[in-house]
Amino acid sequence: MTDLEKVLPLWRELEASGADYVLATIVAVEGPSYRKPGARMIIAQDGRRAGTVSGGCLEAEVAKRAWWLTASGPVVERYSTVADDGDLPYGSGCGGVVYILLERSATARPHLQALEAGFHARIPLATATVLSGPHIGRRTFAGLNETQTTTHDTSLDIELHRRAQRALEFRASFDETIQIDDIATRIWADYRPARPGLWIFGAGDDAKPLLRIAREMGWFVALCDGRSHLTTRERFPEADELHVLPVAHLPAAAPSHFRPLVTDAAILMSHSYEQDLRVLASLLSIDFRLAYIGVLGPQRRTRDLLADAARLVGRPDTLEAIERMLTRLHAPTGLDVGAETPAAVALSILSEVQQTLTASTARPLHQVRAMQPSSAVIR
Repeated sequence: MTDLEKVLPLWRELEASGADYVLATIVAVEGPSYRKPGARMIIAQDGRRAGTVSGGCLEAEVAKRAWWLTASGPVVERYSTVADDGDLPYGSGCGGVVYILLERSATARPHLQALEAGFHARIPLATATVLSGPHIGRRTFAGLNETQTTTHDTSLDIELHRRAQRALEFRASFDETIQIDDIATRIWADYRPARPGLWIFGAGDDAKPLLRIAREMGWFVALCDGRSHLTTRERFPEADELHVLPVAHLPAAAPSHFRPLVTDAAILMSHSYEQDLRVLASLLSIDFRLAYIGVLGPQRRTRDLLADAARLVGRPDTLEAIERMLTRLHAPTGLDVGAETPAAVALSILSEVQQTLTASTARPLHQVRAMQPSSAVIR
């Protein structure tokens, strides 16, 4: 699960009861850090908390001091592996320094409302927040309907919104210091991509670990199959959506509920040639406009599927055309991790999806870290 899936339920409960709370958000790190900027935790007055800002070594320290530190308003607090007054380790076990914005409900509420809206709508969101000076904690957003965000009626709001728009446009977080009323003011622009989506076409038993791991990662997961007796809430209680496909009418009658984002992934794993064929033809009819499409099974089978799907939608089915289409698929789906069991196959598939969505190397971390400068921020 993502931080938001843990934070939002407790936040809603506290809001409903009128209780105050502290939101802790990592805004910067120096050196190694288990969590990156944007990680957050909510702290209730009764001691409950949700979300994380470390691998488990910082949370208690943050919660212990959060209430008195925010008594006069939002603050950015520094946490390190070594206490400021000696060599007593209490902070991030990774060896780095973490800077955390602590704020009460008055300034955190609009932020959490925007994050919740972006999370459920599965749209990217950028937030620009003041981290220093008299306006610390002030923020504005880009990516949502303007009625859901703060108004831009001051020069500071305008400057904040410009940076939120820039983060959204370039899909990247950054911070900078600007002059506001002759005061050096640090602004952090945080880009949050849309919540990843996974469309699983196939409701066999091997889809269960795939769905379970994807949900544990916080992804939106829809499970689709033409077999109604398999596509049930009892078999897949964790699915965000369940759809019984009109397989016989695909691709002409593509399901209206199939609304994938270009950042989503799809896995074909029904073990039915006819169903995989018609689903693949439906994906071909939208020109494979997804970030990742994986097909379970040997590549020879996928070539046959592509040839039949091309004929079904009136596309060229020459060898050259099939090979060109094959390059846009991940077939067989997954990374070579020696997977044999359904759970290991699911891990293999989701590892490749994650690697594709993040454009990462999929190399061993000790090799990647060895090539980075010592000052690089790592987890």
